[in-house]
Amino acid sequence: MQKKAINEAERVLRICNSCRYCEGFCAVFPAMELRRTFTEGDLKYLANLCHNCRDCYYACQYAPPHDFDLNFPKAMAELRLETYKEFAWPNFLSGLFHRNGLAVTLISILCVFFVALLTFISQGSEVVEGVHTGANSFYNVIPYWAMLLPFTVLAGLAVLCFWKSVSHFWKETDTNSRPLFGFGANMGATWDVLRLKYLDGGGHGCNYPDDRFSMMRRNLHHFVFYGFALCLVSTTIAAIYDHVLHLPAPYPLLSWPVVTGTIGGISILIGTAGLLFLKFQMDREPAARHSFGMDVSFGVLLFLVNLTGLLLLAFRETSTMGMMLIVHIGLVMALFITFPFGKFVHGVYRYIALVRNAQEQSEV
Repeated sequence: MQKKAINEAERVLRICNSCRYCEGFCAVFPAMELRRTFTEGDLKYLANLCHNCRDCYYACQYAPPHDFDLNFPKAMAELRLETYKEFAWPNFLSGLFHRNGLAVTLISILCVFFVALLTFISQGSEVVEGVHTGANSFYNVIPYWAMLLPFTVLAGLAVLCFWKSVSHFWKETDTNSRPLFGFGANMGATWDVLRLKYLDGGGHGCNYPDDRFSMMRRNLHHFVFYGFALCLVSTTIAAIYDHVLHLPAPYPLLSWPVVTGTIGGISILIGTAGLLFLKFQMDREPAARHSFGMDVSFGVLLFLVNLTGLLLLAFRETSTMGMMLIVHIGLVMALFITFPFGKFVHGVYRYIALVRNAQEQSEV
């Protein structure tokens, strides 16, 4: 399957490198034009540099039904999906990218069931169904250690998986031994990410979900990206409150952890709901055949994690708090487990591709 994706990507890039009509749309075409031939590493790098704005597909004179049958976004998406499988670490778990939607759904259900089972066995139904208020009320339902230890381990494993995958990807795609953590290239890539620069299609927006130009996809990604960042800030502040200042959760509604987390959660709900709506409306022709389930399952899981978090905030002083906490913790656990083996990896690989692009462009 990967060989087929590589051959198609090379065929498409050779045609595009002769035409160059789309060079203003994104970073892929200027990077492509630095090459006369394409190694497998080049193809995998360019596939992950593609942000799937689809502008090139609708502008292309060689797109179907032309005899060249040139579908650039689909070729890049198919190869990109193959790179996720190839560079996954540990590799025996790369199978999770196959039918990823089903895998994420099952893992989410099992995690919620697992947390519920352990909580009811260890704490009893009276504790779970009771009303808990004041400091440590969350820990009355799920003990402190039961929240801290598993997520510390899962976060550490996720970081390790990403590091091993990224290292392999960088080594495979960079033949000039450039430093991955060069300051200038990383600053350039970070600035590209903060603006979501290559979702603007050269300034007019993506052709998404159809052939009309729109900034909607880019704006919705901003909601998700900055919402995620705010939730990370909220979690960090809460950790400082708890472990340094010895102020246990839950916190007042106007406290920094609650305000940043609430704004971040609402932002993610808006972004994921909008992106899921667009996903079901989109033209399927420029898409990878097997990526739809992965995209949808990640969006739904991220939506549910934030929805249950906000509901937990709203009902934290009622008898439903215990079950809301169990469901929320179970879904967060599933998110951590599937981070290195689902849609989230696209952000990591695109960032690494942007770093390499910044290095190449600085050398021109």
